[in-house]
Amino acid sequence: MLVKWFVDEEGSEEALGIRRRYVEGEVEIIAPELVVFEALNALRYKRLFTAEEVKRISEALDAYALDLRTLSGQYAAHALDTAYGNDLTLYDASYVSLAILEEAQMYTADHKLVGKLIEPYKRRVKDILQDTRS
Repeated sequence: MLVKWFVDEEGSEEALGIRRRYVEGEVEIIAPELVVFEALNALRYKRLFTAEEVKRISEALDAYALDLRTLSGQYAAHALDTAYGNDLTLYDASYVSLAILEEAQMYTADHKLVGKLIEPYKRRVKDILQDTRS
């Protein structure tokens, strides 16, 4: 989702809408601390930005002061259960699990992830592109 804040691609408009709502204080963004690594790595490999530009994006992400969580304790145990119970990578499960533990809504552009989820996991995850594919 964070990549779509900086790259114009499918789902960017929806992702920017979520960012706007976050900046305006309408919603919170809680994510595994992994999200920053994933976003910066994806931006690096898209080869659209120089190293200096990605560094500036890193600083911008830091300035957003997102609520980033470390995978440990109950969160780690729940993420592992989520991974095994839904045949997900631990990376993906860490996002889903955090949404469940925080009783929050998770937004993703990964329709394959959404398709793998069983209840009660599925109700906490929304495909931001769902309406645009219909």
